[in-house]
Amino acid sequence: MNRYRWQAIVFVLVAFMLGCNEFIVVGVLSDIAKEYRIPVATVGYLVTIFATVYAVSTPFITILTNRFSRYKTLMVLMVIFLVGNTLSGFGMNYPVLLLSRMMTAMVAGAIISLIMTFASTIAPREKRANLVSWIFAGFSIASVFGVPIGTAISTSYSWHDAFYLISVISAITCVLLGWLLPREVEQVQGSIKNQLVLLKDRRIYVGIALVLFTAATMYAYYTYIRPLLTNALGFSTASLNWLLFLIGIMSILSNRFSGMLAERNGLRIMPRFYVVDMVLLFILPWALHIKWAGLAVLLVMSLIVTLLNSPIQIHFLNIAEEEYPQSAVLASSLNSIFFNFGISLGSATASGMLGSVGLNHISWGAAAYAAISLVLALVLNRVIRDHRRQAKAE
Repeated sequence: MNRYRWQAIVFVLVAFMLGCNEFIVVGVLSDIAKEYRIPVATVGYLVTIFATVYAVSTPFITILTNRFSRYKTLMVLMVIFLVGNTLSGFGMNYPVLLLSRMMTAMVAGAIISLIMTFASTIAPREKRANLVSWIFAGFSIASVFGVPIGTAISTSYSWHDAFYLISVISAITCVLLGWLLPREVEQVQGSIKNQLVLLKDRRIYVGIALVLFTAATMYAYYTYIRPLLTNALGFSTASLNWLLFLIGIMSILSNRFSGMLAERNGLRIMPRFYVVDMVLLFILPWALHIKWAGLAVLLVMSLIVTLLNSPIQIHFLNIAEEEYPQSAVLASSLNSIFFNFGISLGSATASGMLGSVGLNHISWGAAAYAAISLVLALVLNRVIRDHRRQAKAE
């Protein structure tokens, strides 16, 4: 196996590690609430706070560390992540758990941004979309294997042990990165102002908005996927791991299809998927009255909702490479930054909807975000077409 393949595998492992850390709380909400004797809705805000800190801290870290060696920066961030995750395992009360989650959230976005930048540098151009889709698939693999295994460990032993397992994976990943990554890569340095000029491009800021509302669409219902499966659909707790496994498989397939779309200028056909998602979210409250129909709707939505990932990531990377090389790491981070802002918005909306209209109807908030995403996808395609026409005229 050549060095590039080993590097690609480790990049996916990093995404898996980060995904396990970020999503594990969704699978153990009830267990944490029970141990701390606090409402599940309060524990649910761990998702919101994690996503907010992730989104706010990532651009600062990526911009401020741009003048340092990318290899050294990544290794330092990995050590901080390992310490923070281990502290989550030790967390014996809610404030300690909250602070440790904030610690890992602060560096997680910068880690995946640097990994995307390394991937863009190392991968041959014709393989870049495929590698990006596999890195995103690493997060889905975490939901397929990592989160159910973590949930099973939490159920059989303790949710603390689930975090300890992630720490072991993190330590192994850190060693592999130290061995496989190139110490020096070509990087164009720029002042903070020069890096931020990227955000003035309409193709960028409309794409950012699309990422944000796409994530809000997903997490306006997915934050409470466990209660939806057990309380609303009536599946047993014993079958929960298999159900999360099925949803994760659909997410992995979604990311693989996403890579295929990225190779074929997939942004053009994204509006069609938002229409389907919007319809499914609107009818979900009625589908929840029929166990298998409700599960089928959730599975199809899991297939659709992450299709944007690779096309929009390649979109950001290509624009930075061609016109804003000094903003390469910032461009790599935009998807993860604003996806997590979207998670924050979506999970907060889900918590609010839970209190106002009940669990069965929380998807209506997600349907509204899907409608906004549809409009933004149409606008982005028009902006791209206008830019190409203008470039040809010049």
